[in-house]
Amino acid sequence: MRILAVLAVLCFGWAATAQEARVLPGEPSLEATIQGQIDAFLVDDFGAAFDFASPMIQQLFGSSENFGSMVRNGYPMVWRPSKLTFLDLRERGGLLWQQVLILDGAGQSHVLEYQMIPTQDGWRINGVSILQAPGVGA
Repeated sequence: MRILAVLAVLCFGWAATAQEARVLPGEPSLEATIQGQIDAFLVDDFGAAFDFASPMIQQLFGSSENFGSMVRNGYPMVWRPSKLTFLDLRERGGLLWQQVLILDGAGQSHVLEYQMIPTQDGWRINGVSILQAPGVGA
């Protein structure tokens, strides 16, 4: 069941990225949410990092330990970035996607897209997709 939920999130994310996007002005509070999660990962505070995830992501992973393991294994550039640059904020299909350029510890560039949702507790991260890095051919 969990695998089906993950596949649904991935497929939904892919379909949303295929739609035409509208570039919006940067949103400091949204960027602060992403930066806060990155800062928590840098000190291995997976509990704090998990707090920045949306309720759906929290339910999907069930615990900060499961979430931390997924990030360490699937998104090492997020777990241990050496540099973070916020790029475009885009709206597609009513959803907000913040693009982020991450330089990993080996000097490799990665462009990630964070799906952000508003909650009563502020912005939360509802998913992350790895996009092609600039200057890398298909």
